Amino acid sequence: MNVQNYNPITIEVDLQNVTHHVDLPNDKQLNQWVNATINYPIKYAMLNSITIPIGITIRIVDETEGAALNATWRQRQGATNVLSFPFDYPPGIDLSELTYYLLGDLVICAPVVEREAREQQKLRLPHWAHLVIHGTLHLLGYDHLNDHEAQLMEDLEIRILATLNYPNPYQII
Repeated sequence: MNVQNYNPITIEVDLQNVTHHVDLPNDKQLNQWVNATINYPIKYAMLNSITIPIGITIRIVDETEGAALNATWRQRQGATNVLSFPFDYPPGIDLSELTYYLLGDLVICAPVVEREAREQQKLRLPHWAHLVIHGTLHLLGYDHLNDHEAQLMEDLEIRILATLNYPNPYQII
């Protein structure tokens, strides 16, 4: 994609904070991280024809809700750091008639993110940024089911984080 001719996509982040944690990223930071991902100057196949605002919901939860969602949707026990739920429009919906495109939902478990940052000796905000970017890439169709896909996704995460002046999350200290 020619970066000079790139028109930024408008992103609307709906934040749902239902956790008791108080030391969380603010709305501006969450928006910045989602925007950095969506507007990173590469072609995301699914956004090629989208010219309307894009919406993402970020729901920040405690471990009880995180574990319940992980069990229901991934059949795994316990809470995980981030879950991504891409929105699938029903058949017959003409996307050209929409005034708003819902990309999907991210569910982030605050206690898990905070615990991981401590255990991995990472700064809190860069770890949050990494997980928001990671989850947003999942909403855009990226995955890490095999080594090739994982490498593509990690490379993108590293490059997007670098635009925000955050370190490589995969670099072992």
